[in-house]
Amino acid sequence: MFTALLVPGVADASTSLAAAESLDQVIDNLRTVIVGLLVGLATLFATIGGVRYILAGGDPGEVEAAKKTLRYAAIGYAIAVLAPVLVELLQKVVGEAP
Repeated sequence: MFTALLVPGVADASTSLAAAESLDQVIDNLRTVIVGLLVGLATLFATIGGVRYILAGGDPGEVEAAKKTLRYAAIGYAIAVLAPVLVELLQKVVGEAP
């Protein structure tokens, strides 16, 4: 309960999923949650990659591993940005049933 006072939107996030009245609203809510998770994971990977890069100390193997981690973070951000577009495409494909 105390967290809801500190972090804006926590109370909204917990109640908006239960209050969905249509399938489109459920899909929008799920998309919002999934994009949030993707951005959070990508940020975690970017942080880990940055720390690995700083602590590599010039070791080529560690520098390459850090670059891979940063690359995966960039891919995660790209997927998060494209998620709404992908959902729109899926809605159009599924919605065109005869």
